[in-house]
Amino acid sequence: MRRVSTYLVVLFAAPTLFGSCVTTGTYRAMEAQAKNNDSLYNQTMRTLKTTQDANATLTRQKTEIQTQMTNLNGLLTATQENNALLRKQLTELSALSSSQAESIKRSLENIGSKDIYIQQLRAAISHRDSANFAILVELKAAIGGFGEDVAIKLDKGVVSVELSEKLLFDSDSNRYTIDDKAKAVIGRLARVLNDQPDVEITVLAHTESVVHPQEVLVDDWDLSVKRATSVVRMLQTDYSVSPLRMTAAGRSEYAGMAPADTPEGRAANRRTRIIIQPQLEPLIRLLERKSDADTATGN
Repeated sequence: MRRVSTYLVVLFAAPTLFGSCVTTGTYRAMEAQAKNNDSLYNQTMRTLKTTQDANATLTRQKTEIQTQMTNLNGLLTATQENNALLRKQLTELSALSSSQAESIKRSLENIGSKDIYIQQLRAAISHRDSANFAILVELKAAIGGFGEDVAIKLDKGVVSVELSEKLLFDSDSNRYTIDDKAKAVIGRLARVLNDQPDVEITVLAHTESVVHPQEVLVDDWDLSVKRATSVVRMLQTDYSVSPLRMTAAGRSEYAGMAPADTPEGRAANRRTRIIIQPQLEPLIRLLERKSDADTATGN
């Protein structure tokens, strides 16, 4: 409005200015007034724009605050409901009978006992595995250089030495007396066994059904057992391995170690297997204790 007024003043003044003689000073004063009016108008418009922007910002902030208040009110309501539920649960827990509390106590003690049992069982198994590894290394160092006639294995927690029929009985499928050339291997094996006084030894002889009945041999059962006892007897008599640690067993033609449809398979089935394992009494005691505990608790 100020700019329009300025233009009207100038317009009405123009005839007078042009119609009469106006001094230079008066004209310049009027021109300065017009510029001042324009400056005031521009400043006013800028102030209006700033005010409008501030108002929009305040409106947006108000909306955000209202949204936050709504969310906080919802959270407050949920918290109050949760607190009420917790108070109810605490009231119910406090009403537990003495028998229920005792049952919970026994359950916790049982869990602790099982944890201790598992730790002891792991320690016993770890001890067994460590002993097996030491035996395996010592056997390989002592008798690992006799080629295919000697096989040293660690399988399913058991160390075994397999001796071929060729080495022990000079490839004679009816023989059960040990050949002299096998004594070097058995002597080295005995030194390892004597170095490991806590291991148990099972000599398990396998035969293959080619036995011809003789005066002292009835069948393959007889032959397999006599072969096993020959090895045990030599370990005891010639190399002082304690008989309390040894077991002799025969499997006859059964439980073959390989398919019997090839010469190689039949030869493998005539091997004698010496099983060496740490004493399992600690593990057995743990298992028996667990079994007794389960029986007592009815588990």
